[in-house]
Amino acid sequence: MNQDKKKFCFCTLACGKNYRDLALLLAKDIKKYSPNTTFIVLTDCPNDFSQQSNVLAFKHKQQSVKFYHDKRFAIAKGLSLFNSCIFIDADMRILAPVPEYPQWISKPGITARGCENMPKKYAKVLAGNSNAKILKEFNVAKKAASKLNLELENEDINFVYEYLFAVTKDSGKEIEFLKQWEIIASYCELNGLYDSEGNAIGLAAAKAGLPVRWSAMEGISFFKNKVEFVRIKKGESKMEDMAIYFEQQAKLEYPEHFLRERIILKSNKIIKYLYNLVRLRIITLKDFNFYYR
Repeated sequence: MNQDKKKFCFCTLACGKNYRDLALLLAKDIKKYSPNTTFIVLTDCPNDFSQQSNVLAFKHKQQSVKFYHDKRFAIAKGLSLFNSCIFIDADMRILAPVPEYPQWISKPGITARGCENMPKKYAKVLAGNSNAKILKEFNVAKKAASKLNLELENEDINFVYEYLFAVTKDSGKEIEFLKQWEIIASYCELNGLYDSEGNAIGLAAAKAGLPVRWSAMEGISFFKNKVEFVRIKKGESKMEDMAIYFEQQAKLEYPEHFLRERIILKSNKIIKYLYNLVRLRIITLKDFNFYYR
């Protein structure tokens, strides 16, 4: 495929039947509302997407302990084929036509639908008033930043809400960004933080010198269950209008299983977790001083 700077792609990670089914719904949305846009999917079963003409599906084997940081591989694949890629969670939906080339995607670096500087996000921690989970997240991120010679309290470092964000090439900084994300992801997971992508993205971008900016992402009307609940609470959306999306998302993400199936799924999940944790500890021994001191 010839790279065209006027083109971009959507990309996501969809492993496991639940998320493959959700990604197929999203693929249909993209086909309908952004018909000339490729949707890159990293998945454990590419054949599930063989009937979707707008999808390029690539085989992916879990690398992170709990999948969250594997999003970087979808972005890497997208940037290997396009000048820009928009990462979108597999459980989201597109609700309206997308511009052929959104203006905000032309800016090099990261453009995020949600981001905030670290001091603002961790204001309660810095004021000595936060819960244990947030405190742990802050402390691990602060230690990781220190190892990278970064200052977490620096307002130039942004936490990125990873459900919807774009990455546009920036003279190779995007490659360094992905490299640093891998390093930080391993550090976070070794310290028991498996879903801390937002911190890793922000720190990696800062280390690589890749700009991070907030944008309303005009032209992308989307459904994300957690975001929609907030909109409904604020009176910006109505439950009756979004009910069908909530129902479809819940049905596919949390299907009913017989007891035997639940036991098998749970056992497989535990085995994968232990395998990837051991694998991580072995791999990171090559840089013992960084990861263990």
